[in-house]
Parts: sequence; structure tokens; C-alpha cells
Amino acid sequence: MAEADQRTRRASDTELADLDAMRLALAEARLAVAHDDVPVGAVVVHEGRVVAAAHNERERRADPTAHAEILALRAAAEVLGSWRLVGAMVAVTLEPCPMCAGALVAARVGRLVFGAADPRAGACGSLYNLCCDPRLNHEVAVVPGVLETEAAAMLQGFFAERRA
Repeated sequence: MAEADQRTRRASDTELADLDAMRLALAEARLAVAHDDVPVGAVVVHEGRVVAAAHNERERRADPTAHAEILALRAAAEVLGSWRLVGAMVAVTLEPCPMCAGALVAARVGRLVFGAADPRAGACGSLYNLCCDPRLNHEVAVVPGVLETEAAAMLQGFFAERRA
């Protein structure tokens, strides 16, 4: 019985950590709106601490690769002193695109937690499944739908304002 309780507690701790990380990613996403970027935020957690956070900056930097995930991975690699982010968890508000999913695999990230699915460009289960492709040199565990309603609402609100 104690062993089952311990497994349940560990699962709850992981879920709580995922929720906390996603809340930070959502806060980061809100910052993108100030410079007219799509509100996507990402955080990198390593050994229980946030080592990097970023939001989309494609408009600000005039850089097509300045997605939240890419910027957060770069910052985490700098903080940790290695491009290998083994054991790291990345929380991002929107399902990563092929470029970002490829970067997660290349960085050897351990887990990806994302909020809203992206049926038009998602590469972690929607259109493609790059993170879990056994043909690649690394697989990333994927946890979809964490605070999905909040993440989707933020994106929908942003695009509704742009259309108005």
C-alpha cells in the first residue's frame, strides 16, 4: 500500500510541476503581444529549476527562427554550458512546429509538455510526431494538453483582435 501511495505522490508531483511550468510559459507568452508576436511562451526546467524562459520574437528580431522554443533552448544551453539538455523538461503553450520539434530532439530534451494542439503545423502528434519517431537518434516524451483551454484562448484572442 505504501508503495502505491508513493507512486501516486510522484505522479502528482510531476503533474504539479507540469502545471507550474505551463503557468510560467503562459505568462511568458503574454509578453509576446507587446511587440505584435504570436503569444507563445516556453520554459526549460532542469533538475527542478527553471533555467530559461522565452516567448516568440519573430517580429521583434525579424528572424523566422525566433520561436519561443528555439530561444528558450539556446538560453538553457548557455546557462547549463552544454547543448545536450538531457533530463530537461520543456513546457510550451503551443504544440511545437517541425523546426522546434527537431530542435527538441537535437537537444536531447527528456520531456515536452505543451498546451494547445496545432492542427495546422504541429509536429508532436497533430501533423507529424517527430519527438516520438524511433527512426531518429533520440525520442522526447510528450505530454499534450496541459492547461490547453488557457493556451488556446490566448491564441484565439490574439488572432481575433488581428482580424478585427
